Amino acid sequence: MQPGFLRSAIVLGLLAWVGPFAIDMYLPALPVIADDLETTIAATQTTLTAYFIAFGVAQLVYGPLADWIGRKAPIFIGLGIFIVGSLACAWAPTIGWLAAGRFVQAMGAATVMVVPRAIVRDLYTGSQATRMMALIMLVISVSPMLAPLAGSGLIALSGWRLIFEVLAGAAILSMILTATQLPETLPAEKRVPVRPRLLLAGMRTLLTDPKFIGLTLIGGFGMASFFVFLSTASFVYTGQYGLSSVQFSLAFAVNAIGFFGASQVAPTLGDRFGMTRMILIATSGFAITALILLALTLAGQDSLAVLMGMLFIGYAFFGLVMAPVMVMALDDHGDKAGLASSLGGTLQMVSGGVMIVATAPFFDGTSLPMVASIALCAVVAATLAVVTLRAAPQTGAPA
Repeated sequence: MQPGFLRSAIVLGLLAWVGPFAIDMYLPALPVIADDLETTIAATQTTLTAYFIAFGVAQLVYGPLADWIGRKAPIFIGLGIFIVGSLACAWAPTIGWLAAGRFVQAMGAATVMVVPRAIVRDLYTGSQATRMMALIMLVISVSPMLAPLAGSGLIALSGWRLIFEVLAGAAILSMILTATQLPETLPAEKRVPVRPRLLLAGMRTLLTDPKFIGLTLIGGFGMASFFVFLSTASFVYTGQYGLSSVQFSLAFAVNAIGFFGASQVAPTLGDRFGMTRMILIATSGFAITALILLALTLAGQDSLAVLMGMLFIGYAFFGLVMAPVMVMALDDHGDKAGLASSLGGTLQMVSGGVMIVATAPFFDGTSLPMVASIALCAVVAATLAVVTLRAAPQTGAPA
């Protein structure tokens, strides 16, 4: 592996983890926040919904902006907004203030979702891009494994507000990393001014491309299942199963290991069997596993070991899907990689936010509503994979 390839993956991964850390680090704090701000579980979940929706919508801005002024400037702009939102969260006196702060925080964090993917498309295509995306995910995988534990430690040290102060500091370090380690990958002659007419034409092209929409929503509903898990797991694990915040963090890390571990073998399996075939098999495996878990839960076999084991298997299947669908969705749209990346990210994040809102009224503190929602998302993702990819060529297959 070329040193430059590995270096790019590490730098982009370290930038991209800002967004996931802002989610994962405060998950153990959700029950504490509900008690401290004297609010309900559903109201506390709105802080996640606000984050996901803003995170998605803001990507529509950073994509075209990155195509117009280059890749680095939007990173600085977004991280600056993220710092403001983080400090607003740290000083929030009410749950409404906290939700608003999370909204602002996500408006800034969206830049590190869009721009790194556009940079990958600037530098690589095909299996090399998939391998780069998988390496970035490997760096990001530190977040769900360490961020909840770090959040639990900060809560024990000084309360949940310290989490957001630390996130503001992390964003400052990310700005330094961008300034010193990240080259500009979009030369001036390839930049595209933001013209509403061209922007609308580009969006029309993407929204009427069945392959782009299908691949994006496969990842979107897979991520929506994970967002539902994020919004409910801390209450289920600490309420139904009696885990402490530290024990929840460890249990959460187990599922993350399955997802990110599988993502690292996706490029190899895609080269060997074809990305299309791999996605079809993996989404089917995810759906079957989720349905089995739902059946076991309905039958009363909802022990912590069963829940964790089946989620580990299910999200390992999904780990084989996420990087390939992102790469394949952008492959035919290199001339508008920033816009395609932002629109794809918006559709995926909004899907997650909508699922949290749709399922929140059914959540009763037990695992059943969470498991049922995950199964629904997994079945929809598998169905979309069949509809989108059955007639598609075997991308990445051996010649």
